[in-house]
Amino acid sequence: MSTSLSVVMILTIVGAGLVGGVFFAFSTFIMQSFGDIPAEQGINAMNSINVKIVRSAFMPAMFGTAALCVALIVWSFQVWDQKFAIPMLLCAAAYLAGVVFLTMGYHVPLNNALAAVQDPASAEAAALWQDYLKNWTRWNHVRTLTSLLPAAGLAVILWLN
Repeated sequence: MSTSLSVVMILTIVGAGLVGGVFFAFSTFIMQSFGDIPAEQGINAMNSINVKIVRSAFMPAMFGTAALCVALIVWSFQVWDQKFAIPMLLCAAAYLAGVVFLTMGYHVPLNNALAAVQDPASAEAAALWQDYLKNWTRWNHVRTLTSLLPAAGLAVILWLN
């Protein structure tokens, strides 16, 4: 394995671990805490997070890691004869599918629907919030796993090679 590939893998491991850690926090205690407060407060807090996160260092971490994963996928075809090529490709693809595509295709539309709530104190908003909490969190577990498992898998590949 080349030094360049090792560096890209290390950066991807760090990025995927960092992103997975944020998702892990949401899955294990943040969303549960939001479920313990009145719906109006939870909706307002989540909407605030959704506005702030797109302007935070989280976005370069998530999408920078995605770019590194694309590089690893391309690289895997260049080293296809190596035993680590397919596992490396699978780790990178898992991150892209489970983090980027799931975020853009599922979580962003849910967040947009939450942001469109006109009256967070209404009964309709409370019902939407309960569905949001359940569904958003369920699929966030997938994002957590598809961040942390590829990070671990890439670390094992790096260690063995």
